[in-house]
Amino acid sequence: MPSWVEQGVLEYTRRLPADFAVLVQEVAMEKRSKSSNIARCVNKESSALIAKLGPGDHVVAMEVDGKAMDTDALARRINQLRQEGQNLSLLVGGPDGLSSECRTLAREHWSLSALTLPHPLVRVVLAEQLYRVWTVLNGHPYHRS
Repeated sequence: MPSWVEQGVLEYTRRLPADFAVLVQEVAMEKRSKSSNIARCVNKESSALIAKLGPGDHVVAMEVDGKAMDTDALARRINQLRQEGQNLSLLVGGPDGLSSECRTLAREHWSLSALTLPHPLVRVVLAEQLYRVWTVLNGHPYHRS
């Protein structure tokens, strides 16, 4: 990832306390060429994502056509999962999205935007939104409703 992505993610994740830690786990993107079998590439990437999941993780697929929520609704949902003791795993696909296996495995499908966002930007936006959720849940003045 470009340094601006790493810096952006670090800016928000370092602000979070240990009990709300965010761990970013990358999987290598399959090399693509004009003759690449895109479905095979997506399946390989998705298999690598699935291998990173822990047993009992609450898996959410991040997709353009997923459920859109405002910040307060996202905070309520994440708080509910935390109160249930769920470990939240957010799956973000590569340029060609997630495999059907990942989408089926996911218990929920969320959207950050109706826009198609580049993967590096999604990483920064997700980190910021998770920090924002924490501020909402803790009455911190960062978020203004």
